Amino acid sequence: MAKKKKATKKAATKKAAPKKTATKKAATKKTATKKAAPKKAATKKTASKRKPNPAFMRPLTPSATLAAVIGSGDMPRTQVVKKLWDYIKKHKLQDAANRRNINADDKLKALFGKSTVSMFEMTKIVSKHLK
Repeated sequence: MAKKKKATKKAATKKAAPKKTATKKAATKKTATKKAAPKKAATKKTASKRKPNPAFMRPLTPSATLAAVIGSGDMPRTQVVKKLWDYIKKHKLQDAANRRNINADDKLKALFGKSTVSMFEMTKIVSKHLK
């Protein structure tokens, strides 16, 4: 009789194992649906239109050396940088090997004070020429 009891215990453990895996699969499906719902809500928040910072939209007066490159007249800082990049691309002044660097021509050399400037350094220099 002892042999029969051992056999039934082994059979019972084998049958119990598939039930546990089925509940784990069902639990993972439930958690996956719960995780998907917050992602949808997050995309709705980012879809709203951003308001521009008023400090960037305030018109500034360029210095004479900067006005020679971008034109005279008051304009926001964003437009100043945009026109400066238009000038750089039009005259092909961006360095071919390192695209972060700008090779200055005569007008830009007067503005920058040196022949090669990085794009990050350029914005710092331009801000000194705006009032």
